[in-house]
Amino acid sequence: MLYRKYLKRAFDFFVAFLGLVILSPVFIIVVIGLYFANDGKPFFLQKRPGLNEKIFKIIKFKTMNDKKDKQGNYLPDSERLTPIGSFIRKTSLDELPQLINVLKGDMSLIGPRPLLPQYLSLYNESQKRRHNIRPGITGWAQVNGRNAISWTMKFELDIWYIDNVSFTTDCKVMFLTLKKVIKKEGINQAQQATVEAFKGNN
Repeated sequence: MLYRKYLKRAFDFFVAFLGLVILSPVFIIVVIGLYFANDGKPFFLQKRPGLNEKIFKIIKFKTMNDKKDKQGNYLPDSERLTPIGSFIRKTSLDELPQLINVLKGDMSLIGPRPLLPQYLSLYNESQKRRHNIRPGITGWAQVNGRNAISWTMKFELDIWYIDNVSFTTDCKVMFLTLKKVIKKEGINQAQQATVEAFKGNN
């Protein structure tokens, strides 16, 4: 309880600040590369629900361009994913700017991934509990399948984490996250550039 209520936030801030300092050269190189690949737009900002469903803007590296069809609709994700964007996703560098969200207090290093606001009305009572803590850059669901598992399983893993928050668990998630990133496991669902949208419970 002490860790969850007080120490987790202090741990998040310290590690996020240290991470940004150490990885600043990589951060700058990626920004420059995406600046040219995405017509001067290296960052992607999107509204997400956080702690107690409070809306914030998540910061990620922009891995897809804004190309549209003749009707003005965005092309499929697989067609808009740039070569440098694909590399950044495979190495999980697209998540790096979220360290800024952690510093601001919008997010934690470890927790349920922040999803889209339109999903809020689709959750059942158990799934709504995922907003009882700050969302994370990585989480228990990410190290147990990431984007390669079903939504139902993701939510079950999120709730398990909420009921078992501890320093030991967070250290385990961080270690397993590094392992997943190195092995490039579970980046996307089969035959898709991005994860399939959540459409509610059957």
